[in-house]
Amino acid sequence: MSLQRRHVLLAATAIPWGARAHHGWSSFDPDRPIYLEGTVRKVRWQNPHAELELETPAELKLPADLAQRVVPAQASPVDGKALLAKTVLPTRKDRRWEVELAPLTRMQAWQVQEIKPGTAVSVVGFTLREEKGDALLRAEYLFVDGKAYGLRSSPA
Repeated sequence: MSLQRRHVLLAATAIPWGARAHHGWSSFDPDRPIYLEGTVRKVRWQNPHAELELETPAELKLPADLAQRVVPAQASPVDGKALLAKTVLPTRKDRRWEVELAPLTRMQAWQVQEIKPGTAVSVVGFTLREEKGDALLRAEYLFVDGKAYGLRSSPA
């Protein structure tokens, strides 16, 4: 292996995993919101956005009250009620998902406390088109400790 190739490989492994996996919004399917819930296994509370590794239960189910959940008024441009009403479960059977949250400045504006491993959370968001590639969800709504956060907007 050439010295130049070794340097490229060393540089690639030095980049945090989340930074290598970053995707733009155009990679996600905005017409098919997905619901996940489970236990947080790993947390990256850093920019460009916070990330969670979420372990879902073997039998993931949509909550009966999902469409009736109260979402923050600041999320009205997203039409949260309609989004929750059309939310579905993923078709893929991965038990571990990477969940991209908002940038830290927005998480702080919402007063979301740093989430710790072992915390139970649920999220509604968007996965990659046709659920191809990584088990990755970009969170639109985060539900933790009985509170709902609209992560694309900031609080008033």
